[in-house]
Amino acid sequence: MSSRFSMLTAAAMLVLFGTATVAPTASWAQGSSTSQSAPPATAAKAAPSASQSPLQKTIEAYLRNLYAFGPDVEVTVSDPKDAGMAGLLETNVSVKVGGNNEDAKFYVSKDGKYLVRGEVSDLSKDPLAANRALMDLTNAPSMGDPKSAVTLVEFSDFECPVCRSLHDMMRGVMQNYPQVRVVFKDYPIEVLHPWARTAAIAGRCAYMQDPAAFWKMYDLIYDNQDIISAANAWMKMSEFAGQAGLNADTFRSCMAGPDAGAAVDASRANGQKLDVNSTPTIFVNGRRMVGADAHLIEQYIQYELAKAKQSGEKK
Repeated sequence: MSSRFSMLTAAAMLVLFGTATVAPTASWAQGSSTSQSAPPATAAKAAPSASQSPLQKTIEAYLRNLYAFGPDVEVTVSDPKDAGMAGLLETNVSVKVGGNNEDAKFYVSKDGKYLVRGEVSDLSKDPLAANRALMDLTNAPSMGDPKSAVTLVEFSDFECPVCRSLHDMMRGVMQNYPQVRVVFKDYPIEVLHPWARTAAIAGRCAYMQDPAAFWKMYDLIYDNQDIISAANAWMKMSEFAGQAGLNADTFRSCMAGPDAGAAVDASRANGQKLDVNSTPTIFVNGRRMVGADAHLIEQYIQYELAKAKQSGEKK
């Protein structure tokens, strides 16, 4: 699993984007006593923009104080809009450090008193339908029946150590579930993994030349992850392409061209729509799991298979 910022900022971002909570936004900003200390003097240099509304300024100041975001961290709070739920507004918070940035959706009470980060669920709707609707599985490497009742979608980074653990685990677990369709989606995190994009492009070039060869490249890259580096990645990808039975000239031409890279970018953008921000992230019929927990994957698969069987028996 990977974050995308410096260690100190990453720790704050993990809490900011990965934990659901409800917090009073206005207390310290309005001078009342809380357990949070006042913003450091340097925070004044990163004061909220004058063009922001009072509520936007309050949210930004609250988050800067809570996570000790100094002037080197750019925090942008979008204009809160009606969330379609009684008493709540919706806003997007973007945090940028250097060339890296993260976005997260927040809810704020209409009286400006409470900030909510996390999911708000409509009990009248299928909680997984939105995820399934956002997934673009066209032109993505896959194996298994496209009409399968259960589809597992994996967003991974070829250089990510936990993704390799997932690969090793899936190799054994999925033998027990031949009826499950598996779809791979690229999500290279280049700021942490310098050769991840090269590997993603190589996998895409394999798929474009021969869809079945993608899975050979997939195994070869993960099986040899320890010996790949930014310096030798191109050479190693060419070696693996030969072992996968691909035409060398066609593969090299693809690696140097724009199409495979564009496909990788599209895959990553699709992951961002699904709020993927670490790897591996897996969806089983839209149900999200982060990491490489074999027990949880099997639990999700078995649940969906049982549900499909029950649905078939009713028909």
